[in-house]
Amino acid sequence: MAEAFETFTSRAIPLPADNVDTDQIVPARYLKVTDKEGLAEALFHDWRFTDNGRLKDPPFVLDRPGIAGRRILLAGDNFGSGSSREHAAWALFSWGIRAILSTGFADIFRNNALKNGLLPIQVERGRQRQLFELVADEPEAEFTIDLASQVVHLPGDEDLPFEVDPFAKVMLLAGTDELGYLLGKTTEIDAWEATHPGRVDTLTGAGT
Repeated sequence: MAEAFETFTSRAIPLPADNVDTDQIVPARYLKVTDKEGLAEALFHDWRFTDNGRLKDPPFVLDRPGIAGRRILLAGDNFGSGSSREHAAWALFSWGIRAILSTGFADIFRNNALKNGLLPIQVERGRQRQLFELVADEPEAEFTIDLASQVVHLPGDEDLPFEVDPFAKVMLLAGTDELGYLLGKTTEIDAWEATHPGRVDTLTGAGT
């Protein structure tokens, strides 16, 4: 991941289905793909396309007029359940989604999302219902995702605070992952090592 997460404003994509699993997000046949940028078409592929590769009629929500370019997915409960596959996060990111609002996320999906530039935001069920109603009544309503302040700015100047793992927040804002974070500390690590004695070899004299 090399793209720092910045505050952005977007309309939302409503997907009220519950228990959307990773096989629905990106079918298993795409798991051999290694190019993240090429996974946009794989996102919800079997919900979007017929067997001959044409868009379904009526189209899935991602393919409806006015949806392209939206960066917020408003999802149902228990999003990202099922098998562990990082490709699910890759496909969402490749399509352009940067934040997902749901009442609950599968733990593995949440971790994969945070490590791949996606921000999973958990909301209460009552609030989720209000958001779906808002988007239904005002499809052009815009939301601002402010990770630094951990707030979703809603229409009408209302703020929706959210929780996020502190270390994951640091990595998202920096546009890095655990390895990148450690590599960024190389100078500090070298300085610490230079001022501390070497480790004691506990095997010295063993067997004597």
